[in-house]
Amino acid sequence: MTEPSLNQYAPPLAYVADAPSSAGVAELKLFSHQGRIGRLRYLAYVTAASVLHSLVTGVVTVVVVSAPPLAVLAWLPLVIFLWFAVITGIKRCHDMDISGWWSLTSIIPVIALAWVFWPGSRDANRYGPPPPPNTWGVRILGLLLPVIALVGMLAAVAIPQYKQYTDRARAAQAANPR
Repeated sequence: MTEPSLNQYAPPLAYVADAPSSAGVAELKLFSHQGRIGRLRYLAYVTAASVLHSLVTGVVTVVVVSAPPLAVLAWLPLVIFLWFAVITGIKRCHDMDISGWWSLTSIIPVIALAWVFWPGSRDANRYGPPPPPNTWGVRILGLLLPVIALVGMLAAVAIPQYKQYTDRARAAQAANPR
């Protein structure tokens, strides 16, 4: 290795016939119906859109209460949210290698839940190359919805039980004053 133009740390340049060719990953187009997104990114985008929709609707509601002629503005966030949900659903269908028209079935709760658990195509399909890997932001946002749902379900059970417990404790204290 005395040749100065040879890099001894470079990988070997050999053709391997059985190695799959990597076509790369697709570019994300957030506001387009073309392309693919994976299940975690789908969950993250829908969660972020839902939270943003709730915040904007709250602000618009406060504005509409103070100025009733602006009530038409209350429908605008809903229309934008539905449009974004539809294009995101189409891209999720493309990832599963099915037509975007199947996104209309997302109004059925079992099918919408299946979209979160059904894996997409690992390699390129007829809708393009695979989506890029998820970033930490997508992972955190995607896991936020299940955590919020779990906390909500636990609160729905725990709060009434705690109320019953405190009512029984007050009744017992009233019956046996010390």
